[in-house]
Amino acid sequence: MQDYIWVTGIILKQSPVGEYDRRISLLTKEKGKVAAFARGARKPGNRLAAATNPFSFGSFRLYEGRNAYTLAEADIRNYFEELRSDYIGACYGMYFAEVTDFCTREGNDEREMMKLLYQSLRALCAAALPNPLVRCVFECRAMAVNGEFPGEFTREALEGILGGGMPEDSTLYALYYITSSPLEKLYTFKVAEAVLGQLQAVAGRYMKRFAGQQQFKSLEVLQTLC
Repeated sequence: MQDYIWVTGIILKQSPVGEYDRRISLLTKEKGKVAAFARGARKPGNRLAAATNPFSFGSFRLYEGRNAYTLAEADIRNYFEELRSDYIGACYGMYFAEVTDFCTREGNDEREMMKLLYQSLRALCAAALPNPLVRCVFECRAMAVNGEFPGEFTREALEGILGGGMPEDSTLYALYYITSSPLEKLYTFKVAEAVLGQLQAVAGRYMKRFAGQQQFKSLEVLQTLC
């Protein structure tokens, strides 16, 4: 009899396999990123169909095979339904999932990235928060989690990124807050348009350095929409 394990995690992506199955990429608290097969998940009415969609967060019962896990059961606590009716919001969410997939590894402790993705999806569902700000915060904190972002910006360093432009005091404070605040409090502020523009310049500069030539398909879609 095969041993099962329960993990807490969030679906990053899914792809069809064969006639009825799905292969999922699952970011978990216990085992980092894992691949798993969901047998029959594409059959109409299958109990795993909704649970294997991107953004699904909850508990997953897995058993280990030779090359991958098999998903046996799921208890989903949040489907992020708001994003399923918001095409642009869903594109942002898929971009966040793509970035998370890019910078996480199997067997690593990826709890911070999992929490960041979860809180960022929640922020996309909050009508009061503009999506471009949520994106900047996500990108900067994701790079900080992965050690690719300065812990604290100086005014001189920020001037260099802005091409000699005058950095706003609020921009410096926002960058400090983004990299140091508890994840549960990360999305609790708004900024003026000028500050948002400077945050976008910083995030864009470091994401280009961090991701290199990596192409994020959802970002290409976003750029045609926004």
